Amino acid sequence: MGEADSQPPIGWRYCGDQLKRWRERSGVSRETLAKEAGYGYEAIKSMEQGRRRPSLRVLQVADQMCGAGGLLEAAHPYLTPEGPRPAAQDFFRYEAEAIAISSSEPMLIPGLLQTEETARALFGRCWPPVDDETIEERVSVRLGRHRVLDTQSTAFSFVIGEMPLCRPLADVATHKGQLRHLLEVAVRRNVNIQVMPIGALQVELNGSVVMMELPGQERIAYQEGGFAGVLVTDPERVGLIAHGLSLIHQVALSPVESTRFIAALLEKL
Repeated sequence: MGEADSQPPIGWRYCGDQLKRWRERSGVSRETLAKEAGYGYEAIKSMEQGRRRPSLRVLQVADQMCGAGGLLEAAHPYLTPEGPRPAAQDFFRYEAEAIAISSSEPMLIPGLLQTEETARALFGRCWPPVDDETIEERVSVRLGRHRVLDTQSTAFSFVIGEMPLCRPLADVATHKGQLRHLLEVAVRRNVNIQVMPIGALQVELNGSVVMMELPGQERIAYQEGGFAGVLVTDPERVGLIAHGLSLIHQVALSPVESTRFIAALLEKL
């Protein structure tokens, strides 16, 4: 990937530069704009430097404070929404092409199985924090990925750790809705959902992992831990990850046992 590909969209940089020019021309400090818009100093700085997409709220406040006559606010519809990281973009493409997907997620509900409310609560807790507009964009991307589950010729196998099933990410209503959704998806003939009980023998795969089998018997893995995801294409490493996933599926509760487990949790709420 070239250097240009890793830079923020040129629209972000241009709009951020205009925001800075209008602010300085009007004698408005970055601190003052940040306070009026409800953002931190560093967030405004990132927007002005083009590293972060200027939000509608910031542009509206700056427009009024700087007397821009609507010129700053008018730029917002032309700004490219925040996109996923490069590795994630490739992952989404392979995910859509795969004929079989197997995953292990010990700490969270897998993205393909998250309800809209769960996804919104999760993105609302990310660090560094993001504005509501960015949260909604990320939720939209995540929900859009759910379409792959409608491909009946693609086999899906999910192993979910017991912890995210027992510990609500948000309020009880959101968690109940999430558990119901898991039970609804689990009845699809091309979907297997298994639960990994706390304390069961587990294979360490360094966080969540997804194995994708593509047409032509090609396999690609995607590992995510901390702040970044990594695509794994080396056949030897892919083989090791596939073996680890196989062991995890063997140790986890069966699909039938897992459905009963989730139903019992739902009944207790």
